[in-house]
Amino acid sequence: MSRDAPQTPEIEPGPTPVPGAPAMPPATAPDPAPDLAAPAAAAPEPVPSVPGRGGRIAPVNRAFAVVAVLAGVALFLSGFSLGRHEATTPGTPASEEQAFVAFWDTYRAVTQEYAGGSVDRKTVIEGAIRGMIESLGDPFSSYMSSEEYRKSLQGISGRFEGIGAQIGAQRTDGGSGACSPLGPTCRMVVVLPIDGSPAARAGLKTGDVVVSIDGTPVDGLTLDDAIARVRGPRGTTVTLGVLRGTAAPLEIAIVRDVIVQKEVETRSLAGGTVGYIKVTGFSDGAADDMARAVASDVQAGQRKLILDLRGNPGGFVSAARRMASQFIASGPIFWQEDAHGNQVATSAQAGGAATDPAVRLVVLIDKGTASAAEIVAGALQDTGRAKLVGETSYGKGTIQEWQPLPDDSGGFRLTIARWLTPNKRWIHKVGLTPDIPVAPAPTATSTDPVLDRALEELGAASAGRYSRAA
Repeated sequence: MSRDAPQTPEIEPGPTPVPGAPAMPPATAPDPAPDLAAPAAAAPEPVPSVPGRGGRIAPVNRAFAVVAVLAGVALFLSGFSLGRHEATTPGTPASEEQAFVAFWDTYRAVTQEYAGGSVDRKTVIEGAIRGMIESLGDPFSSYMSSEEYRKSLQGISGRFEGIGAQIGAQRTDGGSGACSPLGPTCRMVVVLPIDGSPAARAGLKTGDVVVSIDGTPVDGLTLDDAIARVRGPRGTTVTLGVLRGTAAPLEIAIVRDVIVQKEVETRSLAGGTVGYIKVTGFSDGAADDMARAVASDVQAGQRKLILDLRGNPGGFVSAARRMASQFIASGPIFWQEDAHGNQVATSAQAGGAATDPAVRLVVLIDKGTASAAEIVAGALQDTGRAKLVGETSYGKGTIQEWQPLPDDSGGFRLTIARWLTPNKRWIHKVGLTPDIPVAPAPTATSTDPVLDRALEELGAASAGRYSRAA
């Protein structure tokens, strides 16, 4: 999704991610931490069903839930004038007819009497839907055009057209939580350039603050709007105005490309005695890769594992369940609470490769760990299966459902539930507190004190100096 807490759009995704979440028609990314690699414009690949409301399975041709750090969208502003009142409210339930009188009177006035130019009914309707959702004041719920909807779903799947960087919206007051619009109190920050991506090759770095896109300042834009400007077809160029520390502003030209993000990376540490697994997203593919990595380490005889969830904006709730189940044999992974206060537990799946307590586990978290990544970390902490090392996490405790609209009218994502840890903690805007707090090293250094402390906790040798895994 990385964030101070950068909220990452599904991912370009960054955290903010940033969120994390996967391909999508209906959905359950936080989140990184939404990033800047723009999803490809092609139609999204088919996506398996994922959990929806109250534990039901939502088929892909309806709505699907995603828990990732997402950016908000621009406010829908409207004015009004006094006009004649009409009592009819077509298509409105009788119980709500009176409440909708004003809406239908306004719609008729706009479509039938506006004299300032032609009126596109589809645009008016989409604007009404956008305004309705944005009136909630929830940065994680938003309306999307058909193109934005397709791109967002593809972004969560880990394949997109763009520059290949996770981007987040970061508050300048040091607080956590979402911020919008971009400006003096809310910065557009590079969470992580993807290894080998156009962004990385052009020299974009973690911590860079983006202040302009193709010469136009980002102030006043939402993170979604800004990312939309960075995205574009393969082979085209975008120029970012960047602030890096106290140095003079930079202009970095980046040629866009098709980005396929690798969401799981593994290696052995401490002379092969510790298995290290870094997860940067929560797509179904990432869950598969992570399960294989854990099984491979255990089969190789490793009894000490490190799961690195730093900078992870989240994604599919179903992927979070599968990943946590690699280490938790039974019992709740998380609880889902709907708008009426009903709570349903999502329990561990059988067959996890590292559920034996003899396999010791440490989880690394930071300000960019959000949503589905927090579901996993929270489950492992509450069950006593692992200790958390690092910084307090982002704090996104809600689940979004993605709903496509008919007639190519786009779609929307809507917060439809809270999620709670196995002990029923709601960590929204609070985050997970690490068992062992460790501040990260300055960006300019090549040491990783968080990883070193995790190795110490496992009784292994320090990792020493090296570039942090991405």
